[in-house]
Amino acid sequence: MHNRGVIVVLLLATGALCQAQTQSTQPKSMGGGDAPRDEVWTSNLGNEPVGPGDLLYISVSGAPELSRSYRVSPDGSIVLPMGHNSIHVAGLTPDAIGKTVAADLTHENVLVSPIVSVSMLDYRSRQVTVVGAVKQPGMIQAIGEVRVLDALAKAQGVAPEAGPEIVVTRPAHDSIAAQVTTIPLKQLLSGQHPELDLRLYGGEEVRVPEAQKIFIVGNVKMPGSYPVNDAEGTTVLKALAMSQGQMVFTTKSAYIYRTVDGKRDEIAVPLHKILHRSAPDMVLQANDILYVPENGGLHLTTSVLDRIASFGGNVGSGLIIWH
Repeated sequence: MHNRGVIVVLLLATGALCQAQTQSTQPKSMGGGDAPRDEVWTSNLGNEPVGPGDLLYISVSGAPELSRSYRVSPDGSIVLPMGHNSIHVAGLTPDAIGKTVAADLTHENVLVSPIVSVSMLDYRSRQVTVVGAVKQPGMIQAIGEVRVLDALAKAQGVAPEAGPEIVVTRPAHDSIAAQVTTIPLKQLLSGQHPELDLRLYGGEEVRVPEAQKIFIVGNVKMPGSYPVNDAEGTTVLKALAMSQGQMVFTTKSAYIYRTVDGKRDEIAVPLHKILHRSAPDMVLQANDILYVPENGGLHLTTSVLDRIASFGGNVGSGLIIWH
C-alpha cells in the first residue's frame, strides 16, 4: 500500500508539471489580461528583410487554404487567396510580415483572431554572384553578416590564375547608381586591412578577373605564357625564375617586345649585367614578350669542338686497333 501511495503521488506531480509546461508554451497576450486580437508566431529559419523574388511560407492556424508558400512579386508584394488587396512585404522581416498578414486578415474580416507563422524558404533577393578566377563560381545567399572574404571562402578560394584585384559591383538602388569597387587581393587576404572586406547585402557581383600574362620565348628552359599576379607587375629576373632560368649559350642581351598605340617597340635588356647585379632589373608589363636569344656562333663553335674531339677519339681508337 505504501508503494502504491508513492506511485500515485508521483503521477499527480508529473501531471501537474506537464500541465504547467503546456500552459507556459501557449502564446502570450500582446496586451493586458484580455486575449489578443491577433497573435503571431514566427520561425527561426531566418529573420532578414525580404525582397522581390523571395519565397515565404505563411501558415495560418485553422485556415489551410491560406497556409502555403508565397513568392514575393517584382513590386515587393504578395496576394492572399481570400484577400482583395496585395500586401507589401518588401523590406520587412518575417516577424513583421506575420503581423502585417494578421492585421490584413482581421481588416478584411477573413478571420477574427488569426495566428500567423512566417518562415523563409529562399532569399533569392539576397543572392551574391561570385564569378571569375575562383575554384567554384556560383551564387550564395547574403543572410546575416556576409563579407567579401566569406564569399571567396564559399567559392572554395581563388584559382591560381587569379589576378591581383577583386571587383565588387553593387547594383543600382532607387536613385543611387551602380557602384564598382576594386580591392587589392593581396592586401585583402593579409587581414591587415579590414576595411577592404566589404559587407554584402545581396545583389552584388564579386568578380575575380584572371591575371594578365607575359610571354617568355627563346633560350629558356620552359618558354610559355605566365600570369602576372602582382599589381606592381613583374621583372626580368622574376620572368627567368618562372621559366626556370636560361639555358646555355645565351646571349648577353635579351629583348622586350611591347605594343604601344598599335606599334610594337623593341627594348634592349642588358641581361648579362642584370644577372651580375651591375644593372638594375627591368619591369615587364602585361602582354610583354621577353625574348632570350641563343648565341648561335658560340653554339656552333662548341659543336665543332665536340665533333673534332669525337673524331680524334675515333681516329685514335682506329690507330690503336690498326697497330
